[in-house]
Amino acid sequence: MRPISRRNALIAGGLGTAATVAGGAGLWWSLNSTQQPNGAGGGNRGGAAPVQGAGLHGPAELRSADGRLQLTLDTAPGRVELGGRQTRALCYNGTVPGPTLRLRPGDELSVRLVNGLNEPTNLHVHGLHVSPEDDADNVFRAVLPGQAFDYRYRLPPDHPPGVYWYHPHHHGMVADQIFAGLFGAIIVEDPEVIPVSTERVLVVSDTTLDSAGNIAAVSPMERMAGREGELLLLNGQSNPLLTANPGARERWRIINTCVARYLRLRLDGQQLQLLGMDSGRFPEPETVEELLLAPGNRADLLVTAAAGEAVFHALPYDRGGMPGMMGQVPIGGAGTLATFRVRGSTAAPSDAATPGAVTSRPAQEDLRTAAVAARRQLVLSMGAGQGRRGGGMGGMMRFTINGREYSEARTDTTVAAGTVEEWTLVNTSPMDHPFHLHVWPMQLIEDNGQDVGAVVMRDVVNVRANGRATVRIAFRDFGGRSVYHCHILDHEDLGMMGVIEVR
Repeated sequence: MRPISRRNALIAGGLGTAATVAGGAGLWWSLNSTQQPNGAGGGNRGGAAPVQGAGLHGPAELRSADGRLQLTLDTAPGRVELGGRQTRALCYNGTVPGPTLRLRPGDELSVRLVNGLNEPTNLHVHGLHVSPEDDADNVFRAVLPGQAFDYRYRLPPDHPPGVYWYHPHHHGMVADQIFAGLFGAIIVEDPEVIPVSTERVLVVSDTTLDSAGNIAAVSPMERMAGREGELLLLNGQSNPLLTANPGARERWRIINTCVARYLRLRLDGQQLQLLGMDSGRFPEPETVEELLLAPGNRADLLVTAAAGEAVFHALPYDRGGMPGMMGQVPIGGAGTLATFRVRGSTAAPSDAATPGAVTSRPAQEDLRTAAVAARRQLVLSMGAGQGRRGGGMGGMMRFTINGREYSEARTDTTVAAGTVEEWTLVNTSPMDHPFHLHVWPMQLIEDNGQDVGAVVMRDVVNVRANGRATVRIAFRDFGGRSVYHCHILDHEDLGMMGVIEVR
């Protein structure tokens, strides 16, 4: 899977006057009560270099039993180690990432979310095909400081296995809260075990620390570009060491939780086979050389270890830019995620499972043959303007879908339950926008004028700069109100989100 390279393009119109985006100040005050309110960046950035080379640590895991997983997620500031440095971050249950939740199709997930922050938060189970209403994946609900809420999600019995994740989704605060550490993995297990020697949950994040170990606030320009942190982390570590024996086959479940960073991944010298991305599993594993994960995407990867030492790279990716930003804000920054050291005795035959040992999965439904009830066009745009009315953001860049910034009070798209629709996603801006639809997965039909031959299911579809993509969506199983948005989360917070109601 090779990303398509392209030139930078620049948007017409100026940035206007910079202004502080609402929602950030409360977060930084919650991280460090001794910080002065006028310290926008929390002090000088940088400080001590990250500690590299330690063995990889996996997040704690909680597994369902007898069809149920019940837990409490305490959301609060805490002291954790990020990149080997003591840091003040936001944590789920005192860790970054939060615990990994392992479920099976048909399970009930009960989460008591306790808000120990000084600002509202909530919970979104990204990619899960569950109800968006009431106490389930309802992103319109706000859990206020000092309060708690009991979420309950019921997975359908035929829910696709795969890699998912959870994070806050309170509009205006999403990017800040994730950048500060609020994210964790969800695994929906396979009906039949895939034989591997080791399974790793690899949560990729980025952030920026100041010299005192605080999560640094970001400038209005960084928000408009989509922030990329100076510190690239894997399970909260900087370039950790992964070890294996030659011939061993490992399963890597990779999640891109970054606010805006695209991950163009390579692991040269090793055999890589992709089981699937997002909720889309392939009938058979596909051999790949590199992967592109937009923000929010996930990959389920088999790695057959070959002797030697390989670097797990995040290579540069050009996601575009805007006037006045090039050279000031990192766009498509590269980095090293981990070192993979393979040495010792060849793995035992039971560990060196071959690709043929992976049970074939039935082909997924192809919506290209389905009757289409409606065709829509959604235009993702950026442009100079007055910004949000009454929001004190005059002169800021506007981020819109079909010319409108997000309003919870407005329903932008109404869909008949049980139907299939075709959406054409048009990006008129000079930056990529990864489009995410909650609850209902999308089948990618066409990418920039090229037909997609296979059944490709995604819940995040990258719409390239000045490009377009066509998807089909089966609005089945659940009704209610939810959202779609750009998964460069700064752009979502700045207004590039719409409300959908299925009824």
